[in-house]
Amino acid sequence: MPAYSELIGGLKPAGPGRIETTIPEDWMQGRTTYGGLTAALCLEAAKHLVDDMPVRAAQVAFVGPVGGDVAVSSTILRRGKSSAFVSADMVSADGIMARCLFTFGAKRPSSLSQAAPRAPDLQSPDDYPSFFGDQRPTFANHFNIRLAAGSFPVTGAETGDMLLWLRHKDANAPMTDTTLLAIADSPPPAVMPMMKMPGPVSSMTWMAEFLTDDISTQDGWFIAHHVSQSATDGYSSQSMRLWSADGTPIMIGRQTVAVFA
Repeated sequence: MPAYSELIGGLKPAGPGRIETTIPEDWMQGRTTYGGLTAALCLEAAKHLVDDMPVRAAQVAFVGPVGGDVAVSSTILRRGKSSAFVSADMVSADGIMARCLFTFGAKRPSSLSQAAPRAPDLQSPDDYPSFFGDQRPTFANHFNIRLAAGSFPVTGAETGDMLLWLRHKDANAPMTDTTLLAIADSPPPAVMPMMKMPGPVSSMTWMAEFLTDDISTQDGWFIAHHVSQSATDGYSSQSMRLWSADGTPIMIGRQTVAVFA
């Protein structure tokens, strides 16, 4: 079972902005690659083309299930003095399985300074129960997730609201934007606590905005808040927030989820 740092560290360029790799079975989520890893691999390819500016936003469309041998090809759509837009496609033998758009932006002087809300006050991760039980998806073995508030999946809760501690089990996972993408999608969709019976769910799109280029936290732990804001007609829309362990805002996002239940 290759650790995250081994998987990312072992990637080899296959041309400008292109990487090729094989997704290990233990990084699968049902019949597809775990979405956070899909996004992280696409970002790694994009960063080969823009290595002098931090990523500011990611827009990911999970087009179809993907696994095994894959290639990611990225293209600069436009580059200016302080920003760049890069597309990245993950391709398997069945065609394009994920399409991403990354926005990179250099820091610039500004008279404005508005901080996003800080995280709620929480006790230490060890004070909360483990989120996944024996029925955890395969990829979840790479993460330590604790439920600080809200409900567990498939408990018939009135609302889909989960406040969580998240951490890579891999102590060597580098504190980078790629690593952050790889863990930010690790909780199941926020609508799942509202479900009374198990049923398939599938992420369709994911938008993430990086609030800082200082990706750092204490002991690898992050705080995440995932909230289902709408669930109707077989789709759920949710908001996502991510903070460092001391409550510093790091990422916000949105996700569209297909619900087959």
